[in-house]
Amino acid sequence: MTWLLALGAGTVTGILSGFGVGGGTLLLVYLTAFAGVEQRLAQGINLLYFLPAALLSLPAHWKNGYVEKSALLPAVGAGLLCAALGAWAATTMDVGLLRKCFGGFLVAVGLWELLGRRGEK
Repeated sequence: MTWLLALGAGTVTGILSGFGVGGGTLLLVYLTAFAGVEQRLAQGINLLYFLPAALLSLPAHWKNGYVEKSALLPAVGAGLLCAALGAWAATTMDVGLLRKCFGGFLVAVGLWELLGRRGEK
């Protein structure tokens, strides 16, 4: 039964990642809250999970013109730099504090989505 829940979580987060919705964030929540995986290990699993998910969804987004080519290089550069800084911070930070920061991030993003985008369709 546990494998069925893991399969369901992987399927849902994979579909959401393909849409660009942030399935990796949901995967982190599943791994830490339901599967009992330690936060740092869950982050590593999420990074490995994200690579093939992004690689498989990129051709469809590219084909449909959803990749802004002029923003690609600066975004990749900033993403690499921030990923390195985030990985360093996550590996040096106390796990309890790391969990609180991640929870605060989820609350902030949720509030932004609920309250900050009025009038958009």
